[in-house]
Amino acid sequence: MRHGQDALHGVMDYLFVGAIEWSKAAGFKSIDLGMTPLAGLSASRYAPLLSKLGATLYEGGEDFYGFKGLRSYKSKFAPTWRPVFIVAPGHVSLPLALANAALLTSGGFLGLLGAR
Repeated sequence: MRHGQDALHGVMDYLFVGAIEWSKAAGFKSIDLGMTPLAGLSASRYAPLLSKLGATLYEGGEDFYGFKGLRSYKSKFAPTWRPVFIVAPGHVSLPLALANAALLTSGGFLGLLGAR
């Protein structure tokens, strides 16, 4: 989901509602709006370090990536939120697996930096 500064207000809503209506007419029972990265991670005293780091990035990383804005936007469609887990072989470090997932979902280094 991307937008330009000159995009008309409400265009994304129109596109999503159109896709939802098409899906319903085609017989689909549900749709997937995708993930909201880092939402719901705990920063509690007993949370793992990576969870705390992710929660901190979610809270303070709006300039880097619109974490809260994305969740807020998707919330207007009343989704059922479900956690998603990343699994990697034992010989792959979790930060490396997360970095690879970020690169895949953002369109590479330029997409990750918002330069695409």
